[in-house]
Amino acid sequence: MKSLRIALSVLLLFAATAALAQTATQKSFDQLKSLAGSWQGKTADGKPVQVSFRDTAAGSALMSEIVGHGPSNMVSMFTLDGPNRIVLTHYCSVGNQPRMAATVSPDGKTFTFDYFDATNLATPDAGHMQRVVVTIVDADHHTEDWTFTDHDKQMKEFFDLHRSELAQK
Repeated sequence: MKSLRIALSVLLLFAATAALAQTATQKSFDQLKSLAGSWQGKTADGKPVQVSFRDTAAGSALMSEIVGHGPSNMVSMFTLDGPNRIVLTHYCSVGNQPRMAATVSPDGKTFTFDYFDATNLATPDAGHMQRVVVTIVDADHHTEDWTFTDHDKQMKEFFDLHRSELAQK
């Protein structure tokens, strides 16, 4: 009987540890999913931009679509990659799909995604998204700072976004 109690205690300890191991990355991903909805705002040079976020794939992915900026819409998918990493795959209008891994600020409000590989990239220095920084200012305001690299030349785009429902009031 004593060995059964010890085994149950060890099992409960492992279960509690597994629940806690899920915490930091899952909480960060849940924070990103709080962006679900429609957003509108302006670029750094004052042009209008619209972004929508949608929780999809039974909660395992967050899809972002940038509308009305550039020659065509762009889609990004945010997903968990194992227990300790959030990955963004950006389906770019230039035809490649860079993947970036997140580093999350201590306060959990800034997500810095840095490039680690890509599909459909002609050469390593061909134009591709290199970095994306998403900062959640509050429940109804966030910013996105995009960095595109092409043959060692960087181009940046900044979006200041507010929930559409609020912007219309």
